[in-house]
Amino acid sequence: MSDGNTILVTGAGGFIGGHLVRDLLKEGATVRAVDKKPADEWYQRFDDAENFELDMSLRENCYAATAGVGEVYNLAADMGGMGFIELNKALCMLSVLINTHLLEASRDNGVERFLFSSSACVYAAEKQTDAAVQPLVEEDAYPAEPEDGYGWEKLFSERMCRHFTEDFGLGTRVVRYHNVYGPEGTWDGGREKAPAAICRKVAQAKLSGEHEIEVWGDGEQTRSFTYITDCLQGTKALMASDHSAPVNLGSTELVTINQLIDIVEEIAGIEVSRNYDLSAPQGVRGRNSDNTQLRAALGWEPSVTLQEGMAQTYAWIYDQLSERVAA
Repeated sequence: MSDGNTILVTGAGGFIGGHLVRDLLKEGATVRAVDKKPADEWYQRFDDAENFELDMSLRENCYAATAGVGEVYNLAADMGGMGFIELNKALCMLSVLINTHLLEASRDNGVERFLFSSSACVYAAEKQTDAAVQPLVEEDAYPAEPEDGYGWEKLFSERMCRHFTEDFGLGTRVVRYHNVYGPEGTWDGGREKAPAAICRKVAQAKLSGEHEIEVWGDGEQTRSFTYITDCLQGTKALMASDHSAPVNLGSTELVTINQLIDIVEEIAGIEVSRNYDLSAPQGVRGRNSDNTQLRAALGWEPSVTLQEGMAQTYAWIYDQLSERVAA
């Protein structure tokens, strides 16, 4: 057992979790990294951390993982890109078990601070029907009409965090991520998000010489995308702050999916023809982050441009794909 200075990161074998464990270790923290995936499937795994394969939907595992812990970053969830969450609503909802048991265990084991990774999918659909969307403020989550399945679970878990703070004094933080992307994450298999999927498709087109890709929807739906280093900086700063209400963490650089493809084409040095699949899952028509509360709470907001972040992401995915093709 640790002395309470240990930091627990759940979902540590995933994209954000792996990067967060690396950052915390570099800062000299004692980190307990937990994920239900086998260790050889973690995106990043560090010998300097306490690494455990545990299913955090099970109550007894949550109590074991939080023993002697001072801070909890709860990044564990069954999720993926739009193609996954639209077709796996029940699986996404079952992630509520993770947050429920972790909150209970954190309360009972004397955890001081608990951060829940929520999502912009909590926002009401009626606020996101136009590609020229108004940036979403935190209050736009109510009246509740979140993304079915995944969004409802996130919104319910946000509410649990609030009441665990009010009723039990547990210091909770809730961060609403807006489309986080970067290297060392899912880039194929059906759970990848738009930036990784587009990087993979363009890289495949370049390697094969067949300069043609499929695009979900008409390509005119809009999003903002947050690079992983901005995500980590904001997440750690929020944990250290006194801000307990849900807060957006996202870039405000709004682009269409077609513009995102333009950026990746420029990075790759090719042009591709685009086949639009209007029957494919595409989510809301437009989504962007309002960072007013983030700036007020932290005096900071994301600054990595999409061009900068996508260059790093494309290079990593191109290397992964090249190695696979060579094998």
